[in-house]
Amino acid sequence: MTYILAIDQGTTSSRAIVFDGDIRPKASAQLEFEQHFPQSGWVEHDPADIWVTTIETCSGALARANLTARDISAIGITNQRETTLVWDKVTGEPVHNAIVWQDRRTANICENLRAAGHADLVKSRTGLLLDPYFSGTKIKWILDNVEGARARAEAGELLFGTVDSYLIWKLTGGKVHATDATNAARTLIYDIHAGAWCADICALLGIPMSMLPEVKDCAADFGETDAGIFGVAIPIRGVAGDQQAATIGQACFTPGMLKSTYGTGCFALLNTGETPVASQNRLLTTIAYQLDGKPTYALEGAIFIAGAVVQWLRDGLGIIRDAAETEPLAKTADEGQELILVPAFTGLGAPYWNPNARGAVFGLSRNSGPAEMSKAALESVGFQTRDLLEAMHADFEFGGDTVLRVDGGMTASSWAMQFLADVLGAEVDRPVVAESTAKGAAWLAGMQIGVYPGMEEFAASWEKDRQFAPQRDDAWRERRYAGWKKAINATLSMTE
Repeated sequence: MTYILAIDQGTTSSRAIVFDGDIRPKASAQLEFEQHFPQSGWVEHDPADIWVTTIETCSGALARANLTARDISAIGITNQRETTLVWDKVTGEPVHNAIVWQDRRTANICENLRAAGHADLVKSRTGLLLDPYFSGTKIKWILDNVEGARARAEAGELLFGTVDSYLIWKLTGGKVHATDATNAARTLIYDIHAGAWCADICALLGIPMSMLPEVKDCAADFGETDAGIFGVAIPIRGVAGDQQAATIGQACFTPGMLKSTYGTGCFALLNTGETPVASQNRLLTTIAYQLDGKPTYALEGAIFIAGAVVQWLRDGLGIIRDAAETEPLAKTADEGQELILVPAFTGLGAPYWNPNARGAVFGLSRNSGPAEMSKAALESVGFQTRDLLEAMHADFEFGGDTVLRVDGGMTASSWAMQFLADVLGAEVDRPVVAESTAKGAAWLAGMQIGVYPGMEEFAASWEKDRQFAPQRDDAWRERRYAGWKKAINATLSMTE
């Protein structure tokens, strides 16, 4: 039987899943790793943690599946996007910790570029906004702040990569320095219309283009793993950033199809087809996937804190021991208390894009406790998703009722998914295989080597686990959303 190994390198953990010939998960392994917060608003990862946990989870998944590396036909990689690494092209030694997508240290760089009138250039070429979220200003920060880094980069000694590129480089023993179009599209330095790195923006940021990886299709030849790693060389044939991989895994191949992934953050992607749609509502224009040299575009809304708010309840407040406790707590919350939690721990993403905003809780009373905080945390994800869909509806004609396909860890909470359907006034479909991100990466690799079906047959095989239909009326929905908007405005006013 054919097996594909999907590497899903995320923000708080690395995971590997073995998929069988029917693109069903057979076994998996997952390891959390440490988050580093050197200053307020700064988030880093140790590249060694990313690498070690990736390799250990691959070995763990194979062991749980009772397989060896020889049983694996190909590897697909999906990854946390925008996170930035710079390393020595000979030794592979990183010059600095990985700067994570959540990191806000380059807010001043973005503001200076905006003040100098460069925002329109960046948006027109990349589809992105000038925000610390993206890789370009992170590269500039490393070159400007790590001693000797700029001189070494200009001498051609350093390489840049997002996490996929770093893993490809490490897995192939330094033989392949490449990325795919979806990850490139999140760097702030890739022209999504021309399909090439943008020399003008690189010059603006002082980034030598010799640092940049080759950009390939999502399904392509990314080399083979060094035989010393797993005991045998395995072809790497699929790569996509995590949100795009989830879009693929959810088979959102038709314009107007919409998916939202609930991991550390929440990311909604709307397929807009062969034409990039320039958002008038502060959404991002990006590449959903690229196959056979042809990009398919999407509108994207990014929420920085989704599952991470539950992690905060556990690690920050200590009011839960496990994420699964939030649902039973939310069910017991006092209905008379309508706490609103704005989880702007690292700023606010779409459609507000305020890197200086910080979290706030509204409506606290003497009787507020863990149940009410858990309910507010889960509801915050629904409210933020509503923000994104409001903007998407304003930018793009859906041509029918909205149906949202959801995936990611938080979708295990049926309570949260029902609230989502209620506050959106739309149907929410949860798939049988909730881990759409890894499934998308696996399908890319398997399709590329000819063992998985093409796009149409793959889309026809998508299976629904449950549909959540709205159970609340419009009056309730609009009243609750109006309360959220008031809380957002109050939060934003604190940054003025």
